[in-house]
Amino acid sequence: MNPFDLSDRVAVVTGGNGGIGLGMARGLAAAGARIVVAGRNVQKSQQAVDRLQQEGAQALALPVNVTDEASVGELFEQCAALCGRIDILVNNAGTNIRRPPQDCSASDWHTVVDANLTSTFLCSRAAYPHLKRGGGKILNVGSMMSVFGAPYAPAYAASKGGVVQLTKSMATAWAADNIQVNAILPGWIDTELTQAARRQVDGLNERVLARTPAGRWGKPDDLAGVAVFLCSAASDFITGATLAVDGGFSAQA
Repeated sequence: MNPFDLSDRVAVVTGGNGGIGLGMARGLAAAGARIVVAGRNVQKSQQAVDRLQQEGAQALALPVNVTDEASVGELFEQCAALCGRIDILVNNAGTNIRRPPQDCSASDWHTVVDANLTSTFLCSRAAYPHLKRGGGKILNVGSMMSVFGAPYAPAYAASKGGVVQLTKSMATAWAADNIQVNAILPGWIDTELTQAARRQVDGLNERVLARTPAGRWGKPDDLAGVAVFLCSAASDFITGATLAVDGGFSAQA
C-alpha cells in the first residue's frame, strides 16, 4: 500500500488557478486525485484545468466567491453532484492590501480578513458533511506572517494568524469524524502576489534572500509534496499542526 496514493480522491482547491494553489493542485493530481479548481476568475480557472489535463490529470473548474456563504454552499453542492464525493479541501484563496495600520481602512481590513480567514471557515464548514462520510483532509494555507509581523500588512498578518488558530479549533472538533485539519506556512514564494510585493516594498527581494538559508525564493511546485503528504493517508495521525515551507526563513536568527 502506498500511503501517498490519492487515487479515487476528489480534492477541492480554492484559488487553485495560479500560484501556490496551482502548485499544490498539480502535486495532488500527480498523486492520483481528481482536482476541482475553484475560483472567481472563470477564464483563469479553465486555463489551469487545461494545464492539469495536459499533464494527465482529471480536473474541472467551478466558479465560487469564497467570501459569500451562498456561493460557497453552491460550490460544494455542485462538486458533490458532479464528482460523487469530496475527500480533500485545500483552503488557498486569499489576498493582501499593503498599507501600514494607520492607513488601513475598515474596507481594506474586511476585504483581506474575509478573503483569507472567513473564507477558510465558510469553505471548511460547507465541506464538513461531505468529508465526514468517509474521513477527509483539510489543508489551510497560512503564512510566515502567521508568526511574524510586517508593518505594511496588518490585516493580512491578523488573518493568517487566525487561520492557524482556526486550524487547531477545527482539528480538535472534527478528529472524532476522522477529519484531519492542518496548515502550511509558506515562506516567500515567487507568485503574482509576491511579485507585486517586490514592486511595492523597497529592498524586499534582498532582505528575503539574505534571511532565507536556501538562498532563493520558493517556487509554487515546492508546495506540491507537502500538500500530498498532508492530504494523504501518510498524515492520518497528524492534525492541528502547522508546517513551515520556507527554505529555513523561520529558523534563521
